[in-house]
Amino acid sequence: MRALKNKVSNQKCLYSLKNTTDDCILQKVMNSSKKKQRRSVLDSFKTVVSVVTFLLSTMLFMSSCTKEQAVPIDIDFSIEVVNNDFSVPVLVKITNKTVGADTYEWTFEGAETTSSTKQNPGTIIYKKEGNFVIKLTAMNRDGIIETKEIPVAINDEIVTDFTATVIKDNYSPMEVAFTNTTVGATTYKWSFENGSIAGSTSQNPANVVFTTPGNHKVTLEVSNGKETYQIEKTVTVAPYLEAAFGIELAFEDDDLQAPVSVTTSNNSISATSYSWSCTGASPSVSTAATPKFTFEKAGIYTIKLEASNGKETKTVSKTITALANTNLRTFNDVKLGINTAHNSNTIGAFFSTQLRERYTSQEVNSTNGSLIDIAFYGLNGTFSFNKFLSPDQVQTLNFDAIPNATHTQFINSQESCNCSTSLSVSQFDSMKDDALLSGLGITETTGGLKDFDSSKVPRIILFKTQDGRKGAIKIKSFEANGVNSFIVVDIKVMKQ
Repeated sequence: MRALKNKVSNQKCLYSLKNTTDDCILQKVMNSSKKKQRRSVLDSFKTVVSVVTFLLSTMLFMSSCTKEQAVPIDIDFSIEVVNNDFSVPVLVKITNKTVGADTYEWTFEGAETTSSTKQNPGTIIYKKEGNFVIKLTAMNRDGIIETKEIPVAINDEIVTDFTATVIKDNYSPMEVAFTNTTVGATTYKWSFENGSIAGSTSQNPANVVFTTPGNHKVTLEVSNGKETYQIEKTVTVAPYLEAAFGIELAFEDDDLQAPVSVTTSNNSISATSYSWSCTGASPSVSTAATPKFTFEKAGIYTIKLEASNGKETKTVSKTITALANTNLRTFNDVKLGINTAHNSNTIGAFFSTQLRERYTSQEVNSTNGSLIDIAFYGLNGTFSFNKFLSPDQVQTLNFDAIPNATHTQFINSQESCNCSTSLSVSQFDSMKDDALLSGLGITETTGGLKDFDSSKVPRIILFKTQDGRKGAIKIKSFEANGVNSFIVVDIKVMKQ
């Protein structure tokens, strides 16, 4: 209000014609004095503000000198791929070396675990290939934030394998094609033991030829630039081709008298096909692996075998001599035990001219019983009572009956048989075929069945089997050995 009044008064002094000059001058003097007063107050206020500002600045400066400095962060960490295995699955071990941080934020791009707030997150796993970044953000209470990243390249899993395909067959020379089925590798190194080439760095090498029989190692080493893997396989070359065979005589033809039948045993090596030939045999040619040949007449025959495996052929020959048919089979030095030796299963008293075997009591059965055609009975070791008897009558003289037994006619005593049948020792010894035997009329008589003692050595016994084969037995000796006594004989019998 006072200011308004002064303003009005000044306006009156300036614009009113009725005011005197002195009044206006006085008014101006008063106004000037008031302005100076106000200016003085303003200056005092500015001085106070300046002092306050100075004090505040001084205080702030002093405060800044005494306050603790912010702690810096030295961020660092390292990674280690476990076992240096960069192929999935990959284990990455993280070591935090950061200094000055209070909290941590980790991010693991592409990993199974994508983040962590632990100071040391340990080991993380990558299960897919790719280029990823491991990132650490470190912070402290002073608000300092630092970041570090480390890239990591994860490779796809390396699966190492290859196939070896034999071209045609494994006979020497053997050609092999190798197909590389490895996944995840970028470089390859092959080695071929004893191959036509020693090695190759091609992903799929050219075919390799192996000529030496046996096993040969093939090695493939692969790498992706960080890891190396190796696989080894074996290829096998069959033995060199060899033609070989043996000859097996039929049981009844072991004397090689015609007709003779033989079966071949093919011992060829690394052969796939066979060509047989034998002039005069039946058959004369064959492609079977093990053919059978029959020689109807006496003579010398050559059996020839050509063995092949498609790459080479080898030949081998053997000769066989078929003898003239005598229709006579001879057994020398056959021992026949007395009844106690037979029944105690020490020395058998039964004999089969077809099976060519001697049998004790426990060895007789329903299978061989019908083929036993000679039975000897000796009472004791003094050989006071001896005789040959038919297999179907052994049970009459202290023997068990023979199953399925057949009947054989015997002449134990030519001198008592009251017959014209006769065969001397010299005739027996000189006998080379069945001519003498076939001409004998062997008939069983009471006198002919008479027993004999050991007083006459050698002694000839005549017999005729149920199937009509005639034969002779020459007793060569009586061997006294108590209950195990026995006689030694030679036997000649018609084969059919």
